[in-house]
Amino acid sequence: MLEKLDYQEAGLISGLEVHQQLYTKEKLFCRCPAGLYTEVHDGEVLRHMRPTLSELGEYDGTALMEFKTKKEIVYLLNHQNVCTYEMDDTPPFLVNQEAIDAAIELCLMMNMDIIDEVHIARKQYLDGSIPTGFQRTAIVGVNGWLPFKGRRLTVTHVSVEEDSCREVRDKGHQIVWRTDRLGMPLTETVTGPELRTPFEVRDAILLCGLVARSTGRVRTGIGASREDVNVSVRGGARCEIKGVPRAGYAVKLVHNEGLRQYNLLMIRAELHKRGLAEPANIKMSSYNVSDIFGDVELGFIQRTLKSRGKVYAVKIEGVAEISQHPTQPDTTFLDELRGRVRVIACLDEEPIVLSSTQMPEFADKYRVIERIRKRVKQGENDVSFIVFGPEEDCRTAAEEIRLRFCDATRGVPKETRQALVGGFTTFERILPGPDRMYPDTDSPPTSVSRERVEEARARLRPAPWKRIEAYMSWRVPEETAFYLIRRGGAEVVDAVVEKTGVDGLFAAITIGQRVKAMKRAGIPVERLGVAEWVQIFDRFTDGRIPREAVPAVAQRMAQDDLSVNGACSSLGIALCSREQWTGMAEEVLIHGGGQDNNGDCDNRRVQSLIGNAVRMLKNKAPAGEVAAFIRAKLNSEAK
Repeated sequence: MLEKLDYQEAGLISGLEVHQQLYTKEKLFCRCPAGLYTEVHDGEVLRHMRPTLSELGEYDGTALMEFKTKKEIVYLLNHQNVCTYEMDDTPPFLVNQEAIDAAIELCLMMNMDIIDEVHIARKQYLDGSIPTGFQRTAIVGVNGWLPFKGRRLTVTHVSVEEDSCREVRDKGHQIVWRTDRLGMPLTETVTGPELRTPFEVRDAILLCGLVARSTGRVRTGIGASREDVNVSVRGGARCEIKGVPRAGYAVKLVHNEGLRQYNLLMIRAELHKRGLAEPANIKMSSYNVSDIFGDVELGFIQRTLKSRGKVYAVKIEGVAEISQHPTQPDTTFLDELRGRVRVIACLDEEPIVLSSTQMPEFADKYRVIERIRKRVKQGENDVSFIVFGPEEDCRTAAEEIRLRFCDATRGVPKETRQALVGGFTTFERILPGPDRMYPDTDSPPTSVSRERVEEARARLRPAPWKRIEAYMSWRVPEETAFYLIRRGGAEVVDAVVEKTGVDGLFAAITIGQRVKAMKRAGIPVERLGVAEWVQIFDRFTDGRIPREAVPAVAQRMAQDDLSVNGACSSLGIALCSREQWTGMAEEVLIHGGGQDNNGDCDNRRVQSLIGNAVRMLKNKAPAGEVAAFIRAKLNSEAK
């Protein structure tokens, strides 16, 4: 089960939380410009976070965990894109109605019921990503669905909310954030837990992305869309994989999370077999063993001791070999301990946590293992873990190791996990619960009238599945169809076909595939809008430029910023009448010879003559018609 997993047998299910930035001029709760990114800053703000009670008088577990980290949070500010609202020194402005309209359109495309009164709530975040300690969010639509693989994928709700800061660095007890992205409007689309394989997760992410792009109201580019994937197996628990950057990455991430949960259930079974069935059965004791490591030639240990840090041994009774049990491919339960210690105790210098079974290279020279065993009175079934750093952090690390083994007695703890390169995940925080949500008394509700919803419905563009169906009927390759919808070219193709009557396949291939090649070559094709493409294809359908000249005209218009007339003149495109060009083509036949010694048309000779004629008549006659004319003349002469 280390690399293979029967998803049906394991009972794997997944759901999505798709975050998509909206294309608005201003941020969600202030009048700062949205989408203005900066790499320099004018000032800094230092903050420390503390948890607050929910409406029911409860503390959220995630908030308490973040509070234990004792993080010093630094915000880098630029006056061009941040104001006092983001720093919680000014109440929020009225919610951006442009963002509400965009969210309504997204909801309608997903067949949702629109909330008649949008209420702003606060969602507590103490990781420092939002200076206020909470995110303002509001549900706009509920009870939707998307057509997905012959069934309906439930969309439970769509919220509009403010984006968080961009992380600059996170080291020890200090984390630094850049605030340019903070407060930008985004939507969160939440699906039901109905995805049964990693491949379905990938396809559902792509579908949600196509729907968002189809509205024409969202931002594109790196970071504009981010997905969180919720995963569980039978007997496990919901774990959230945070910040999946691309749909394709989800396949490995979901697969490995399924494996991790399956293996954690195996670890639980083994602990129960040893009589460690409850958290109370986990016994831990910690010892300062700095003196034992005083002369051990390890760089990370010596740096710790020179900076007046400590080395601690943490003994857990009865868990021998558990830390070596595989979880994800190439990782073990020891990596689960490392993740928890790195985040909560802020001990982030590798290897973070060592186990006594990992130190055989020290045994002969320094007798480290033997001396630790004696110091901590380690039994045959006990294990000692080594942590190093500031003494208070080492004590926190010892407690976190105990708590992680306590969680192991229950199986799979509910966690938010960070996506890593290679398809692996690591601990990020305890999964938040409902206690982190409470009303925002600073923001009045927004009434959504029936008329407003109908106006939004009238603005809707075709749904992606309808467009794909139409493109398939034109025989457009599936990859090209998806590219057009994802990159905004579908609007151009639809307008060109409607206004010029050009063949849909030709328009889709030109705008989908040829334009992609131009972009890779550095040609600024974004200069060409719907009007310019209509003018180009008008020239073709009116018979004023040949088919093969369409991409060349588009390229020249974009490259030299010319009108369609200027581009045609620059390329020397001037179609001759049929009488004129057929006469010129016959000259090629006369000079090239029409038939061989046997009177039969040799294929190589035919291709050579066609090539010569097409080159001579380039931009003067349609290449396809020239080829057909040459072939017909040769065939008639051969008879």
